[in-house]
Amino acid sequence: MTGTTETAAAQAAAGAASAPAPAPAPRPARLWRGATPWLFLLAPLTLLIVFTYAPIANMVAYSFTDWDGVSPELRWTGAENYTELFTRSELFEVFWVSGYYLAASVIQIVAALYFATILSFDVRFRNFFKGVLFFPYLINGVAIGFVFLYFFQDGGTLDSVLSLLGVQTDRAWLGTPESANTSLAAVSVWRYLGLNFVLFLGAIQSIPGELYEAAELDGANRWHQFRHIIAPGIKPVLSLTVILSISGSLSVFEIPYIMTGGATGTETFVIQTVKLAFQFNKTGLASAAAVVLLLIVLAVTWVQRRLAPDDKVDLV
Repeated sequence: MTGTTETAAAQAAAGAASAPAPAPAPRPARLWRGATPWLFLLAPLTLLIVFTYAPIANMVAYSFTDWDGVSPELRWTGAENYTELFTRSELFEVFWVSGYYLAASVIQIVAALYFATILSFDVRFRNFFKGVLFFPYLINGVAIGFVFLYFFQDGGTLDSVLSLLGVQTDRAWLGTPESANTSLAAVSVWRYLGLNFVLFLGAIQSIPGELYEAAELDGANRWHQFRHIIAPGIKPVLSLTVILSISGSLSVFEIPYIMTGGATGTETFVIQTVKLAFQFNKTGLASAAAVVLLLIVLAVTWVQRRLAPDDKVDLV
């Protein structure tokens, strides 16, 4: 019986070896197969070029002209806009305002990481708290600006709440540069906390649960689990949030523009650029300022990636 089986197996192997190789696919089929991925990419690439790269190219071209944003004629001025931009120190002094938002972004990252760590474990009403934390990010920025404009006004919601707690204050929350920028930065923390929270929560939940079980068997508490499991596992996402926070701090626009219009020392670089383009009709100079801001953000991102490269994380 065994000999018969071996003979049949040998005959089958010999038949397979002698069978003709499959014919190669026709050339049109191979070309179509190679072009299929590019067909799927055609629509997103077209949108990316039309709505991102083409406007950036136009912005760079406008930065070398004295266009006022209305006239159909453009006069080439070379690097005059960039010369004016770098020789007028007041145009860069507004970057000091970004320091408030940069400090607020640190608080925002720490708070988001804390809540994401707590709610990644089995706690009561965690789904409710997830919704509460993420909800502000879903609200339109214009609506947030108007809500907090009434919140911080004299005799507004904040003063009313403080008076109920027995705290009497005659502070004009948006009346001085320090208090106004602090208040606006606090609003940005409230609004964007949910985005970082979701990013951190997704990264934490992607860590295999077996690691937590093994850590508990070894006697590790929550702090040890965070230090040795969570922190290394979310390093790429943490690096991403740092980049987003820094770039966002340098390009703040929505909240201060709606709440103060850049008054009381709250003008940011982007608000200043918008005023140059639409209030003073200096679109060429505003385009140069936008190009400089883009280069600053890219430079900061490059430095951050060099100082903290994304190493491959392998926890298992």
